Amino acid sequence: MYVCNCNGIRERQVRAAIDAGACKPADVFRAHQCKAQCARCVCEMRQMIDENQQSLRYAAE
Repeated sequence: MYVCNCNGIRERQVRAAIDAGACKPADVFRAHQCKAQCARCVCEMRQMIDENQQSLRYAAE
């Protein structure tokens, strides 16, 4: 599934960037050498980042 249609970034690529340390959508774009264009994907990326950070918090407990 595509998260960013403008840049052709798929969900698995976003998750890989997050696993590599991306903490904000700009980091995800940077990891793929591109920039946000229409920015419709930014909210979904933020949600994916937040979910990942929450799961890491629970794992640390």
